[in-house]
Amino acid sequence: MEVILLEKVANLGSLGDKVKVKAGYGRNFLLPFGKAVPATEANLKAFEDRRAELEKAAAEKLSAAQARAEALEGAAFTISSKAGEEGKLFGSIGVRDIADAITAGGTEVEKSEVRLPEGPIRVTGDYEIELQLHSDVEATVKLAVVAE
Repeated sequence: MEVILLEKVANLGSLGDKVKVKAGYGRNFLLPFGKAVPATEANLKAFEDRRAELEKAAAEKLSAAQARAEALEGAAFTISSKAGEEGKLFGSIGVRDIADAITAGGTEVEKSEVRLPEGPIRVTGDYEIELQLHSDVEATVKLAVVAE
């Protein structure tokens, strides 16, 4: 399946690229989320007509993500949770909990932007959390998990 990308997609291409993807990826992710359109003659012509406005919107998204990253860089947040005597949590701290704590701190963060490559946090302590705010913009925040 050939598609025209309407925004930059990590590991695939940038705005305006005509790429070949597997049919399921195109049907189930790229097309429904508005990240691409099928590469037909009519869509190619329509894309070229809208190219300037799409590039402007992409630049605005990038600058907004960079501003959020500057506001978050080096920030520290604390989450308290019930824990046993050795520091093991009753339950875990996941991406939703972290996103809620950062949002409560004043900067809007979606749970899909929080990266926990080693899975949810299950022990008290200090952690550095990576945030993927845009395909080109990353930020790191410090998170302290303390026992209640």
